[in-house]
Amino acid sequence: MSSRSNKSLICISCPIGCHLTVEYDKDNLREENIKISGNKCSRGITYGREEVLAPKRTVTATVSIASEIQRRLPVKTTKHIDKVLIFELLDNLYSLKVKPPVNIGERLIENFKGTGVDVVATMKLDR
Repeated sequence: MSSRSNKSLICISCPIGCHLTVEYDKDNLREENIKISGNKCSRGITYGREEVLAPKRTVTATVSIASEIQRRLPVKTTKHIDKVLIFELLDNLYSLKVKPPVNIGERLIENFKGTGVDVVATMKLDR
């Protein structure tokens, strides 16, 4: 019995948005066992492999801020983070209480769980 599986994806690596088909062996999940079709550039191959082996996402959210102007401060990760860590990161963010002043790009969380991913403010708030 074959353990081959197919996954349909739309590549988000460039503006083309290729419709990818990723074929892989669920029981022997290794890079060399993954076949990707439908891509128009090499970034589709990279994206398809990553989505099967270790999917990652950029996280955008808001954190609480003790401000006279607004209640929430928008933040984002500085690079993609493994999908399995997203809910844990969000729990950390939603329990965070920031005090102004805050600058755009200011690190609010550094090297989350040793991943090299920081969380930065995406808005400046003086008070």
